[in-house]
Order: sequence, then C-alpha cells, then structure tokens
Amino acid sequence: MSSESPSSVLLERQEGDLLWVTLNDPKRANALSPTLVSELTATFSRDLRSEGVRAVVLCAAGKHFSAGADLENLRNVAEADIERNREDSRKLRDLFEAILRQEALTIALVHGACVAGGCGLATACDFVIAADEARFMYSEVRIGFVAALVATYLTLRLRGSDIRELLLNPEFLTAGPALEIGLVNRIVPEVELRGAAEELAGEILSKASSESIGRTKRMLLEVLGRDLDERLDIAAEENAQSRLTEDCRIGVGTFLETKKSPNWRTRAR
Repeated sequence: MSSESPSSVLLERQEGDLLWVTLNDPKRANALSPTLVSELTATFSRDLRSEGVRAVVLCAAGKHFSAGADLENLRNVAEADIERNREDSRKLRDLFEAILRQEALTIALVHGACVAGGCGLATACDFVIAADEARFMYSEVRIGFVAALVATYLTLRLRGSDIRELLLNPEFLTAGPALEIGLVNRIVPEVELRGAAEELAGEILSKASSESIGRTKRMLLEVLGRDLDERLDIAAEENAQSRLTEDCRIGVGTFLETKKSPNWRTRAR
C-alpha cells in the first residue's frame, strides 16, 4: 500500500474570506526546500480574490517560523553550473513576487526564529505580527551568501541605514527592536497570534474595500524606483481608473447617503 508524503504547505479556509497558509515542515524548521517553495508559489499565484478570499494569513507549524534557505539544496546547486543556479534563484524570485503581487491582504504570523529567506517570506506580506519571543536575522553573509532578492523590497518597510545594519551585521533581532524599526507591525504573546490575525484582518476588511486594497498594493509596487514624473503618471492613471470601479461608486454613494463608510466585509463577494 502506498502512502503520500504530507504537504509542505497546509491550506485552511476560515470565516469565509480568510485563507490560512501554514508552512508544514517543522522537522527542518520550515526551510525553503524546493517542494515548499513550489507549493507556496502556487498558492500565492492564484487569483485568490476571485475565489472569495479577502485575506491570507501565513503561519508555520513547529517551534520556528522558518530557518530560511534549505542549505542541503543550496550546497547541491552551488556545485552545479551557473544556469542551474539561475533556475533555482528564479524559483525563489517567483515565490517572493507571488507574495508581493497577491492582491488579497497578506498577514504573516511569526514565532520562534525567522531567518534569512524566512524573513523574506514574512516581510513580503503586508503586515507582520510577531510573537513576543520571535527573533529575526538576515544571516546570508554568515555563510558567504547575499540577501539579494529580499533586499529589493525591504525598502518598502525600512530606511536605508536599518537595511544595511540587518544585511551586513547578521545578529538576531528580537521582536521589540524589530517593531521599532518597522520590520514588524504588531507584537503579541505567541498564544494570541491567531486571534491577533483574525482581529487585524477583521478590522481592515470591514473598513477597507478589497478592490482598493488590491489596487493600492499594485500601485505601490509599480512606482517603486521610478522617477517622479513616472510615479505621478502612474498615480494619476490609477486615480482615474479607481473612480470607475463598483466599489468606488458604492463607497461614495453610501457615504453621501449615510455619512458612513460601507462595512466592506459584509458585502457579497
């Protein structure tokens, strides 16, 4: 009798519009194995909003959120040629891009150690809620590696001096200092992580249009690194396009009639 290996990523739909995505390789501290990367990329690449998902919560089984790169796989590809390494790197690129471009709200719940590519997973999300004992480290330079991919979007969260400190001086950063520099958004006891995610998602989704959330996320990525004229052109076009959406029509109409914003979460998807 054959038996299937357990999935590296578990999916759980809750509250109708919340999708829980759990890293499920606790024996290896949820290292970014090729299988985990592939399954996670496939999940975040889906048009989840069309499936009725308004928010995705990324969490992890076991003692730690993620140990980052799968070092055994890294050793194997490092001994291969440049094309094999480019292929492996492109898969990681696709993973981070899928999270960044996912138009549903994304929330990472971090406990235990969150290292290197694990930090990349968490900080690619819109919000990071950390357990009070969580620890963060970009450890790449310790093993002669470069945090190249994650560095491209850390600028969405942190100022330049803090990015240099994190990437060039690899030491564990506890939750408190991580909150101070903006690496995380909230700190709660570990037992309260799940409730904190539900509360934050409920708070945002009731007062913010999911259509507008998706459009705002897309625009923030599109203007990154462009000159002022290009940024303003993109923003002006988005300003015009957003006025034509059904959500804008409903939002403006509701406010004019009631002086209140709609409860967006109770609207039919």
